Amino acid sequence: MNDLLANLLNMVRSQGWVAAVILLRVGAFASFLPAFGEQSVPTRIKLCVALSLTAIVMTAQPDLQIPASGYRGFLSLLASETAIGLVLGLGVRLFVMGLQTAGSMMAQATSLSQILGGAGVEPLPAIGHVLVIGALALAMIFGLHVHAVLYLLMSYDAMPLGQWPDAADIAQWGSGLVAQSFRMAFSLAAPFIIISLIYNLTLGVINRAMPQLMVAFVGAPVITFGGLALLFLLSQQILTVWADRFFAFLTNPF
Repeated sequence: MNDLLANLLNMVRSQGWVAAVILLRVGAFASFLPAFGEQSVPTRIKLCVALSLTAIVMTAQPDLQIPASGYRGFLSLLASETAIGLVLGLGVRLFVMGLQTAGSMMAQATSLSQILGGAGVEPLPAIGHVLVIGALALAMIFGLHVHAVLYLLMSYDAMPLGQWPDAADIAQWGSGLVAQSFRMAFSLAAPFIIISLIYNLTLGVINRAMPQLMVAFVGAPVITFGGLALLFLLSQQILTVWADRFFAFLTNPF
């Protein structure tokens, strides 16, 4: 009986050490994970998500080589694995930030930037808040948790356990994601910007032709209604394009 308890205790110690090391990367990643890592999600839920992802990654990576333990070894793993988890989380979070940027551009172009601006925890315009909530719901429907696990598993091949990633590679990878995020934001907001440009040019021509007409009071309702109509017509295409690029990144992130 004592031998059985001793073997069980040794197994728990070894597996617990592996789980703790995996949790360092997964926990930092889960804090930035869309939908699960939002500010409105309670901390207990985030902790449960991190522990669940840790258990799945630990089961899917049975041959994970853990460096020798010890005070210095643990501090090295704590720093490197946490940094890698933050990098992975920020890479995914950039797609949500790109959608937020697109929503802000749409709102500024259609004079809707201050309507219901405080609807969420983050100060977003109404259009940005609607698009982000819709995108997060769409990501959950398409199995974000499954893709997140695959993303984490692939990260152990690109960024091995216990090794600091190359700074040049991380900088190149991150700058490419930032550029892609802004390109996506501008492409999604392009119809609103074009309509706003045409609208302002038209108002300028009318104002030159009829200076006595208060074109601002006449045109303000038009651009507001036009922005809402464009959001109604193009929201499906916007969310579809965002979901395609988001899951394409999760499928081949490196």
